[in-house]
Amino acid sequence: MKIVLLEPLNISQEKLATYEAKLTAAGHNFTAYSTRASSDQELISRAKQAEILIIANQPISKQVIYSCPDLKFISVAFTGFDHLPMEVCRKQDILVANAAGYADQSVAELVFGLTISLLRKLSKSDQAVRNSQTRTGLIGQQLAGKKFGIIGFGKIGQKTAQLAGAFGCELLVEDHKKIDLADDLVVKYLSLADVMAKSDIISLHLPLNSSTKGLIDAEKIALMKKDAILINTARGAVVDNEALAQALNKDQIGGAGIDVFEMEPPIPADHPLINAKNTILTPHLAFATKAAFNERAEIVFNNINNWLAGEPENIVN
Repeated sequence: MKIVLLEPLNISQEKLATYEAKLTAAGHNFTAYSTRASSDQELISRAKQAEILIIANQPISKQVIYSCPDLKFISVAFTGFDHLPMEVCRKQDILVANAAGYADQSVAELVFGLTISLLRKLSKSDQAVRNSQTRTGLIGQQLAGKKFGIIGFGKIGQKTAQLAGAFGCELLVEDHKKIDLADDLVVKYLSLADVMAKSDIISLHLPLNSSTKGLIDAEKIALMKKDAILINTARGAVVDNEALAQALNKDQIGGAGIDVFEMEPPIPADHPLINAKNTILTPHLAFATKAAFNERAEIVFNNINNWLAGEPENIVN
């Protein structure tokens, strides 16, 4: 089969060569591109003869899928798959597998990097030292004892809960299903409104779909405590970022740590969060650690090998 890796997986050439060797030894043709395509036409040129595609988080349009008549399987090197035209894949009988779980630890750790940076005013503290200033005005807050709200309680939300519990936080969770967790991890399941209103820190771990798009809107943000902070490492479009920026600039909430936006970075200079007060913005890198990338590649190629063996795993359609 013709297998095409459309964009880099951020693993070493040696590791990629190991995966390629196994596929070619089995008689398959493997092509890997080391840069992202800059247009649909370039994507089509790369993918049009493929029977198996490997993608990460580059958006793929329906035109690209329709231009691949032999395509049978897509292995997504990412947890989310909202950047694929899933309805078209279903119509074309193309199976899609994702790499859920590869970055649970990495994403959860960044949640606390953002949280502690905001609570302890690390960005301002760094500038104070560089400008020959003292800690005046930089007294922060500790994480222990805070009410830590989690909205969306899949694997990443659960990992975040474990870390928050280790920091000594009280865990407030909004989710329609109650998960059995470790005996020493106490969780209070509350409504969305109650989590928004009672939490000192709110961390979002929702997929993007028709029911979650714009879920955290002006009304929900207005429920937050005046000194509460919002962390979003999930999907940018689950938050009304215009409403969030207004709340930040009016000091209606304490701060926000944002890793995801309505589009992939670079974000436009006029994005409402660019100049919002008390924010830390990162360019969609919560998942981006060496350990996570290596784990991701292992899942991606296992998905292909399992599908070829007639035992598909991690299918999302």
